[in-house]
Amino acid sequence: MQSDYLEYDAIGLAELVKRGDVSARELLDTAIARAEAANPAINAIVLKDYDAARRRASAIEAGGNGADTLADGPLAGVPLLVKDLGAAVAGLRMTFGSRHYRHYVPTADAPVVERLRAAGLNIFGKTSASELGQMPYTEPELFGPCRNPWNLDHTPGGSSGGAAAAVAAGIVPLAHASDGGGSIRIPASCCGLFGLKPSRSRQVPSNLAPAPGALGVDLAVSRSVRDSALMLDLIAGDPALAPGAPGTFLAAARDPAPFAKPLNIALITDPLFAFELSPEVRAAVDDAAALVTSLGHRVEPVSLPVDFAAAREAFLMLWSVVAEQMVLNADTITGTPPRRQDFEIATWAMAHIGRKLGERELPAALDLQERITAQLAGLMTRYDVILCATLAAAPVKIGELKPSQTERMQMRAVTAMPMEALMRKLLTEASNKAFAWAGCTELFNLTGQPAMTVPLAWSARGLPIGVQFAAREGHDALLLRLAAQLEAARPWFGRRPPLLQAR
Repeated sequence: MQSDYLEYDAIGLAELVKRGDVSARELLDTAIARAEAANPAINAIVLKDYDAARRRASAIEAGGNGADTLADGPLAGVPLLVKDLGAAVAGLRMTFGSRHYRHYVPTADAPVVERLRAAGLNIFGKTSASELGQMPYTEPELFGPCRNPWNLDHTPGGSSGGAAAAVAAGIVPLAHASDGGGSIRIPASCCGLFGLKPSRSRQVPSNLAPAPGALGVDLAVSRSVRDSALMLDLIAGDPALAPGAPGTFLAAARDPAPFAKPLNIALITDPLFAFELSPEVRAAVDDAAALVTSLGHRVEPVSLPVDFAAAREAFLMLWSVVAEQMVLNADTITGTPPRRQDFEIATWAMAHIGRKLGERELPAALDLQERITAQLAGLMTRYDVILCATLAAAPVKIGELKPSQTERMQMRAVTAMPMEALMRKLLTEASNKAFAWAGCTELFNLTGQPAMTVPLAWSARGLPIGVQFAAREGHDALLLRLAAQLEAARPWFGRRPPLLQAR
């Protein structure tokens, strides 16, 4: 199976199992072998659960039933990795990328994991994420940096960087991921993958306390559009519909035929929360505009009616309150009081900003979120889709966005002496550094719109550059239909990073 494993997406592998061409155990053994070969280089998998996964895979062949076997679902027997953040897997450690949580073991599956298991997916490990998902790169101090298979000196993005690196490295055809500010789209863009952030209304319940602003949603990063579409059916679709039946997301992704009428697409060349787009990214966006035009759609340059400076601040206030919940109130989850040495200084500082500023400014941030959502909804009465950048530049190098020694000293100072002026200065400087590269995705978390990154371009140095498309809230199927058209027009499934070509 090793030789042709990469020729199949998850749906293709499941079909092989159903036909008896390959066993679930053979698939798992291949995935484990690929993980053992690639992970020392990319550091994507931070927890292995191989033995339990082998038992589940073997039970399929024996026709076994029970809690520790695989369901007879549409992806039965396909190996899966789950992000080590938020999606609790009963009996498996969930660290959130943090020293504080390194011994935390949930006793129940999160609803999203229950649905993945019901589909027959075989969870055999967990992937690295930035601490508490705070950063758009994946370099947690607990595990060390995760690396991009396209170039090991560069980031795979974050916070679902481990998921994207594992898929790009050919360990699995898709992996669970989540997105609260771009954490599906950023790593998918960095690793040459497809990544859909579903509509806010598609989010499933969580074992964790609700986060203000409801920014986050779960889905996956994948090599094919149809895999992400089926995952959306499994997680948030109509359970009464069979996989691929009319009305499902998978049916939309299987339909690359021309639309009944052209889509009206708003071309956004503003950098959104970022400050400017690199020439390579701007060229990728322009090229995508030409591509969708060639597919028969209408593209019109538009400026978004949004005060981006105010939107950035609102997003950060919401994010700081989430940090406060997960850091300063961590004992409500683990039973252990939080200590400074158990969190990275940037996360610890953000939590204190949440306590000092975020809680007080939360009502205003939520109000602005509502107004921005209404502004974008108004724009979307005239356009079907927004086309814009996913990232402001190609993947940055490992360590490039980490806090400098001076910034770390400032962070320690504001937690020791929480002066409001100093906190605001630090928040602005630190966030500007991250937004300068990863400031094109957060807007659609604020509005709840579905947004996807499509791997349509590569830099001069051979690094992937994704292009982002967003639609009206609830119009995920339309995005998937467009993605299917793009995938047919400019296939990317066969493109493989140097890490794979060398093996």
